[in-house]
Amino acid sequence: MRIGFLGYGEAARAFHEGLSRLGLSFIAYDILLASEDEAIREAMRARGADISETIAGLSEADWVFSAVTADQSLLAVEPLLPHLRQGQVVIDINSVSPGRKRETAAAVEAAGGDYLDMAVMAPVHPRKHQTPVLLAGAPAERLLPELLALGFSAEIAGPAAGAATAIKMVRSLFVKGLEAITVEALLAAKASGCYEEILSSLSGSFPGLNWPQFAEYQMERTTRHGRRRAAEMRESAATLNALGLRDGLAMEIAEVQERMGACGLGQTGGLEETVGRVLELRLKPQKG
Repeated sequence: MRIGFLGYGEAARAFHEGLSRLGLSFIAYDILLASEDEAIREAMRARGADISETIAGLSEADWVFSAVTADQSLLAVEPLLPHLRQGQVVIDINSVSPGRKRETAAAVEAAGGDYLDMAVMAPVHPRKHQTPVLLAGAPAERLLPELLALGFSAEIAGPAAGAATAIKMVRSLFVKGLEAITVEALLAAKASGCYEEILSSLSGSFPGLNWPQFAEYQMERTTRHGRRRAAEMRESAATLNALGLRDGLAMEIAEVQERMGACGLGQTGGLEETVGRVLELRLKPQKG
């Protein structure tokens, strides 16, 4: 089997690393290959992927994992459509709304390909392609045994594209919202001079969360991955909006995640040090 990757960020690299132990062959394309940044090319080489200079090269793959930024999930697939072979499988692992996945499925199927909605339900490290996933779409039942044989931890969410990502989008409202409320509370505590008191109070009220390690993890996820998580939350907002529910909370969570990611700061040391540094960056006057 030949596996293709459309987009070669964290998720694609993790899946590739896990699957590479199985004797498969790989080909990867990313729009960043057209830039002068050699990092993406080196990442592909280091993991043993054949580098496709154009998206047309992905026609060689039996399965193509689409792993791009959420706002580009449909746009990234469109140039691939003329090159799809009959029965070639596009596996969309992007964190986007059910409507977006249904739209992408219709385009792929009209071009003669098969479309699988795959929702990745946990961070891709350390389990890589064995991270729990949900499947939906016309080929889900047929592909499930093959995915399980490759080591995927997969379950079918429903027969129609969008069913898997719906679960992901609703769950993300809670998960990313918990991140947002945690970091905002700690920043407010630090700014108001009651950091120790707030941390002690939260630790006593919610001991099952394992403070302060819980808070350290929330800070790390939002500062390191906030921009990507913001894009996901906008898709969660679109999901809620399509259901006739209010999208305001999801959009505010997206804004918090965006601001945290814009700090350009990963974990720098202890929790209080990181909170202080983020607060300093967040309060700095913005140019322009």
